[in-house]
Amino acid sequence: MIKSKISNLTKSDITKEIHKKIGLSVPYASELTNDIIIAIKHLINENEINIKNFGTFKTKKKKERIGRNPKTNEEYKILSQKSLSFICSKKFNNEINSF
Repeated sequence: MIKSKISNLTKSDITKEIHKKIGLSVPYASELTNDIIIAIKHLINENEINIKNFGTFKTKKKKERIGRNPKTNEEYKILSQKSLSFICSKKFNNEINSF
């Protein structure tokens, strides 16, 4: 498994795990990892995506609003934007908490 000291999961980490677990070559595992990430990005942009026993990714639209710089109290407009939200499945959450 991935070292416990790593705080950020990289594509390289995923590629190495695929290489070790499945036995695919590193270049092919890297290509597979990139293709999976591209597919997930594309699906999330269209609508919400639910990966069984893992979780649900949703995009939320945030409205335009007024923000304030806490140092100067200067107000500025924050434009509307999309935000990504992830809700962990109960099964995955239970697996994480069992360690």
